[in-house]
Amino acid sequence: MNFQTSQKSNANHTYIIGISFISALGGYLFGFDFAVISGALPFLRHEFMLDAWWEGFLTGSLALGCIVGCLIAGNIADRYGRKPGLMVAAFIFAISSIGIALCSSLSMFVVMRFAAGIGVGMASLLCPMYIAEISPANVRGRNVAINQLTVVIGILVTNLVNYFLADTGPDAWRWMFGLGVVPSLIFLFGVIWLPESPRWLMKDGQVDRAEKVLLKLGSASFAASTMKEVEKSLLGNTKMSYKAVFEKSVRPAVVVGISLAVFQQFCGINVVFNYTSTIFESVGANLNQQLFETVSIGIVNLVFTLLAMWQVDKLGRKPLMLIGSLGLSVVYFVLAYLLQNQYSAAIVSVFVLIAISLYAISLAPVTWVLISEIFPNKIRGAASSVAIISLWAAYFVLVFTFPILAKTLGTYGPFYMYGGICFLGFLFVKTKVRETKGQTLEELEQNLIRH
Repeated sequence: MNFQTSQKSNANHTYIIGISFISALGGYLFGFDFAVISGALPFLRHEFMLDAWWEGFLTGSLALGCIVGCLIAGNIADRYGRKPGLMVAAFIFAISSIGIALCSSLSMFVVMRFAAGIGVGMASLLCPMYIAEISPANVRGRNVAINQLTVVIGILVTNLVNYFLADTGPDAWRWMFGLGVVPSLIFLFGVIWLPESPRWLMKDGQVDRAEKVLLKLGSASFAASTMKEVEKSLLGNTKMSYKAVFEKSVRPAVVVGISLAVFQQFCGINVVFNYTSTIFESVGANLNQQLFETVSIGIVNLVFTLLAMWQVDKLGRKPLMLIGSLGLSVVYFVLAYLLQNQYSAAIVSVFVLIAISLYAISLAPVTWVLISEIFPNKIRGAASSVAIISLWAAYFVLVFTFPILAKTLGTYGPFYMYGGICFLGFLFVKTKVRETKGQTLEELEQNLIRH
């Protein structure tokens, strides 16, 4: 407890929040690439004469790229540091934005969309990891949640830009993608200014550099306490490999990380984000109503992400996950019933927004927080990449199966299934996930070893 109190009083919070926001710009680009496709699809269908299969593959190619990006990022993060990985991600974002805007064929578009996914995958791994490693224990959850906040802002801003560009002609999609180069370059130049993670520097034997970074992050006592804890956690450390991720001593943390990552996607909320028009069309909503729902979802998502940032270090990770998973289970069953019985779009909208709010305050930010902090220092890069690869694979499965399930079972059918998954997720969190708020990364590692 003394170490935690020392961190709280001696850390340079203004500087830490500043570099956390710069790192979290990768989250903004994550949100951009996630959202831009929805505004561009009407134009792409005409431009490339897409059938249903190609439309799905074109959209899902981002997730396939994300899987590759996680593999690349995990390797770079452990060999060369967190900062070089962030710079590579920013560069890929910029190049892919320009490349997509200039595409003249469907095959080239898919290749560039896949490349954009590599950048998204790298950022989804490295940004939360970096922020966790430079943040004091008492505010680590809030700071890592900054990354989710920038994702949400990226989605909302991109949807607004798409809306204003939609009337500019058949090449509007090129501008939608091409404008991504602006935040990409801002991110790239911002990363140049970031310090390297002191935990990675110590793991790499660069103790003097680590101390200099820690002295920027806080006082001399803060630096000394942190270095002592990190040194203890790295005793007996050997060269990292993916094989080490599945060693018996760390297997419980890896199982929890993978399960939470898969659960975040199989909870079904990205169906609501990606197929809003399909859901509301099934209850007779017109196009204007569908567009209004998209805007409403974006605003609610932002508001409750801010609420999550406020509560994640106060209420804790586990209570938020329990509230979110059980709440989503109940809401999905109600939503499925409403869709099945053709209730009005207005009533359906209420429960869709409740689902979004529950996700935004729980599974959306807290999953990333937990993944960034539950793995030991010596395997954090590779273990995080395994968990996030699982997340992107689950996302790919989710978005491709919903249209098939909806056609077979009706639009309401999958939501009964997602409700059941969320209840199982609630039981998993209740029995397997430990609270992590207020503990340093090294204290969490010691607790893992003891258990």
